[in-house]
Amino acid sequence: MTERENSIPKWILIVSGLFALLEISVSLSIYFSPESILETVDHNAIGVDYLFYMWATRQFALGFIFGFATFKKSVPMLTIAYIFLLVMFVGDLLIGISQKENALIISAIVMCIISSAMLFALNKRK
Repeated sequence: MTERENSIPKWILIVSGLFALLEISVSLSIYFSPESILETVDHNAIGVDYLFYMWATRQFALGFIFGFATFKKSVPMLTIAYIFLLVMFVGDLLIGISQKENALIISAIVMCIISSAMLFALNKRK
């Protein structure tokens, strides 16, 4: 394969970098100010802070993975990251459906479409 065939288009790297920043910023928001994201949760309930920290860690890990894969310009790593993102948003879609929360359903569908499109764009050159 030539260098041109093996390189990732800049727009994919930019979108992936934005996903990295988004996930890390969501993580920090959940960790330092969970009430800004989770308005309907009783923040004084026993053990709920543990769930906040777990969720924040998940978001941070995903942001770190996206950032590292983008920095390395690795198609296999970005593919795995987008598959993880797709699976995560399918889960959010199912949660939104079970909770009858339209905003979560719509955002999950949009993110599933974006994740799928990025997977297609990353792997169509093979």
